[in-house]
Amino acid sequence: MRIYLDNCCFNRPFDDQSQIKIHLETQAKLYVQQQIKEQALELVWSYILDYENSFNPYEERQKIISEWQNFVKIDVYETQVLLENAEELVNLGIKAKDALHIACAIEAKCVYFLITDAILLKKKPKITQIELINPIDFVNL
Repeated sequence: MRIYLDNCCFNRPFDDQSQIKIHLETQAKLYVQQQIKEQALELVWSYILDYENSFNPYEERQKIISEWQNFVKIDVYETQVLLENAEELVNLGIKAKDALHIACAIEAKCVYFLITDAILLKKKPKITQIELINPIDFVNL
């Protein structure tokens, strides 16, 4: 199964673990990463992940996240079609960066887009090509 983790998922282990929701999302994300390492799941990467990670103010975190590229099955690059698809997502009310991530995941034919952004998950945008899901819900499938 092919999946895409949003930048917020990669950063979740660095967040305040004293909050139970964050701690549970971290544990779920770490479980997903183990499944990726064991090749039970296929990880998709994208140019927008590289871009966002390059702005991470913590060099060590940036490096740790970048190392996940070693486990990538598909790396998605910007194309005109991808940008057009992202624009359609923006028209649904999705923020530009999120739209680019989702468009990359759709381009790679991912089944799931893992994200911890509660606001985006609550909106439930009408996207039929992929399911947006919190890591906790994903591991409970």
